[in-house]
Amino acid sequence: MLSKVKSFGLSGLNGYEVDVEVDINPGLPGIEMVGLPDAAIRESRERMRSAIRNSALKFSPSKITVNLAPADIKKEGPLYDFPIALAVLAATAQLDVRKLDGTVIIGELSLDGSIRKVRGVLPIMLAAKQAGFKKIFIPWDNRNETVFVDGIAAYAFKSLGEAVGHISGEREIEPVPKSNGLLTVTEAVYGEDLKYVKGQFAARRALEVAAAGGHNILMIGPPGGGKTMLAKCIPTILPEMTLDEALETTKIHSVAGCLEEGCGLVTLRPFRTPHHTASRIALTGGGTSARPGEISLAHNGVLFMDELPEYPRNVLEILRQPLEDQQITVSRASRSVCYPADFMLVASMNPCPCGNYGSSHGECTCTPAMIEKYHSKISGPLLDRIDLQIEVDNVTYSELSASEHAEDSASVKERVDKARKIQNERYAGTGVHCNAAMTSHMIDKYCALDSEAQTLLKNAFDKLRLSARAYSRILKVARTIADLCGEESVSAEHVAEAIQYRSLDRGYWK
Repeated sequence: MLSKVKSFGLSGLNGYEVDVEVDINPGLPGIEMVGLPDAAIRESRERMRSAIRNSALKFSPSKITVNLAPADIKKEGPLYDFPIALAVLAATAQLDVRKLDGTVIIGELSLDGSIRKVRGVLPIMLAAKQAGFKKIFIPWDNRNETVFVDGIAAYAFKSLGEAVGHISGEREIEPVPKSNGLLTVTEAVYGEDLKYVKGQFAARRALEVAAAGGHNILMIGPPGGGKTMLAKCIPTILPEMTLDEALETTKIHSVAGCLEEGCGLVTLRPFRTPHHTASRIALTGGGTSARPGEISLAHNGVLFMDELPEYPRNVLEILRQPLEDQQITVSRASRSVCYPADFMLVASMNPCPCGNYGSSHGECTCTPAMIEKYHSKISGPLLDRIDLQIEVDNVTYSELSASEHAEDSASVKERVDKARKIQNERYAGTGVHCNAAMTSHMIDKYCALDSEAQTLLKNAFDKLRLSARAYSRILKVARTIADLCGEESVSAEHVAEAIQYRSLDRGYWK
């Protein structure tokens, strides 16, 4: 007897339909898997057989052929266990397969019949909804990923027996309740706050500008100056994610399998800190299944790279294209997938190997050749894509011992939120959410300069020998500074502050 149920596979963040076909015929008992299954799917034969028997159901000792169509696409992962088991039960007349029409089924089986959590439920559910399906059967532990997707009912099951009872009508299971459409932000508990940052007034201002416009920032200074602490304060002043941003971020984390237990939606902006020993694949993504890497996991959040020159140069160079295009394409022999990578790059580094070059608190022991070699690890094209470059020197004893706190993150965040609100209203309907993502047309429209500002920028362009990219990024930063001031037009004062954030790459990298 032949039966067929619907499931879905994943290619990057995009889901595609998979027909799970089961045919049972007389012959030597055995299960044959076809349709380009990987090792995890082939092993589902034993999981499915034990799960059926341990759920008080009958497993037919017959010749069973399982086909996963389309047959020209490689299928990966254990998410086909559940649909294969239901198709086998339907083929042996233990289920009415007609009751599964219009239903997508995904899930991994344990030997005792329980259904285990799988990756990629949210993107699969969105793809199934777009394809016109009205119901989806999922593992119980994935239920929280479905509450914000309207138009398709999600039924979450703890075990195969529970699902069979629901399909046969013996046990009624209600669909997972939907959210009211409002994003409930998880209350964040951060280990750092700007009020604990002593001194560093210029660096604090630069962080505020970077957060308000989504700009990349590089901090250069001796060890112990507070660069890492400043970077860890950035999440405390970033605006909350919108529902669309949260869904897009959750899709990536769901595919990567790094959603926290019980987390249905990522509501806090990611803050990824890969170690300097991370490989190119770890940053870009890849492997046999082309999973997302750190660049994509930082989407809509922050990618913090501490001690930037300690990363291999070939690893750093892969940042250039994602910083420009806000996406990265992972190409392998069997597939090519595109992941979003719209992140805010925050980097820190010492000015030299010993860390004291240019410091007012220590003497540099490095030779000019050592300093030049150290700086050469950061290429000019990569520096050109970093909007703000600031020096962070050591603080004095009087600053450290001061009893009063500086302005806290909540106060700074209020100004950042106001600036982002202006930008959201300005770019409404364009797909752009912050000044850093402005297109050339938007720069011409929203960054028009008066004669005084133009003269100032022209002199800086000639003296600092800036590139066309640096020119446009100065205008974007100036637009952000104007937004923080609540001003409609960009003035010479805003341009002057933006220019000073571009001077270090002409000082350290002559």
